[in-house]
Amino acid sequence: MSLTAAVAAQRPLIQRLLDGVAEIGRDPPGITRDAYGAGENRAHALLAETATRLGLTCGVDAGANLSMRWAAGDAPPTLIGSHLDSVVQGGNFDGAAGVIAGLGAVAALRAAGITPRAPIEVLALRCEEAVWFGLGLIGSRCLLARLPAGALQLRHARTGATLAESIAAAGGDPARLAAAQPLRDPASIGAYLEIHIEQAPQLIEARAPFGLCLANPGNLRHPFIQITGEEAHTGLPHRFRRDAALAGADLSLALEQLWLAEEAAGRPMAVTIGRFHTPTDRHSLTSVSGSFTLSLDLRAYAPAHLAALETQLGAIVAEVAARRGVGIALGERSAAAPGAMDATLLAGLAAAAATEGFTPPQLNSPGSHDANNFAAAGVPTGMLLVRNANGSHNPHEAMETADLMAAIQTLTRWLAG
Repeated sequence: MSLTAAVAAQRPLIQRLLDGVAEIGRDPPGITRDAYGAGENRAHALLAETATRLGLTCGVDAGANLSMRWAAGDAPPTLIGSHLDSVVQGGNFDGAAGVIAGLGAVAALRAAGITPRAPIEVLALRCEEAVWFGLGLIGSRCLLARLPAGALQLRHARTGATLAESIAAAGGDPARLAAAQPLRDPASIGAYLEIHIEQAPQLIEARAPFGLCLANPGNLRHPFIQITGEEAHTGLPHRFRRDAALAGADLSLALEQLWLAEEAAGRPMAVTIGRFHTPTDRHSLTSVSGSFTLSLDLRAYAPAHLAALETQLGAIVAEVAARRGVGIALGERSAAAPGAMDATLLAGLAAAAATEGFTPPQLNSPGSHDANNFAAAGVPTGMLLVRNANGSHNPHEAMETADLMAAIQTLTRWLAG
């Protein structure tokens, strides 16, 4: 059987797995697979069962990441990974499509009778979504010793359990993670590859089933920025006010102006304000609020740019606080390093795509992914982005299985060498 035919023959398997993880996560109007919880655990079990039938050896590391390994040859292994958790009532394909694609590529190679040039490990990495602990990319952070100080004491948004407790309950070893040593030596990894749905409609615009990723942005996050002013009657004249809500509005609009100026200068970035509210238990139509909470996700594609933006954030905060007469505490901080893709891998994937009759566009991803941590650790890293209508973190994600199959075809050709 030709390799192209072997890939096509895996479509029923791919569809069965996509449907299976959708059923596990069903939470109308979308999908919820909670990290280190029943949803993610059941999805891991489904894929481990499939991997075992494919002849792969399954194991769980100290971060409770699932490894599905095909031991072939003695070269450094190729890792193919993504995640199986979702945001609350998100879509089915964010993350899951990439893990399933890895298994599809392995199944195709086996069907074609091709032994890869290096061992292949398909990874289901834990808790990529920051919604669960206020920190994203946790599985790859565990694997590569990139957890920030104190992370094991973060609490799950639903269960209230600490990250350490959650990892232990899922079969991991938080004591091993506390040693802050990589679970895998990055120098021993041949390459890390990730397939992921696109998060902006760039491939819809390009009319291409998939694209080659050039880079992922890093991010700086403050999940609970607290503004403290002074409560007052709604009739208080402007000159006497220390209005926390208007300070929140000023801060947000100033950040948007920074965003527009940076993009006009040819420096792509993004600003997202997710939380934005007065205290929900006591806000009132007839009160000036003395308290306001917002969150900030700030992202850029180069470490130096991200650092410069953090400096500008500090200046904006100081200016708004002084002008409005309020205090602004940025609070908890987390960060993820930008992830530039490996040029040699990019060229190899482009050649594999051409062999299969595809000419994928090359583009940046607007999202941070587990690939960021591998790239930052020095592992040669590559990504394929799959066309997807309606964005991600959205119950209406609309990836077509045919587009995923095209990406798997390219991945499999590259693995075959």
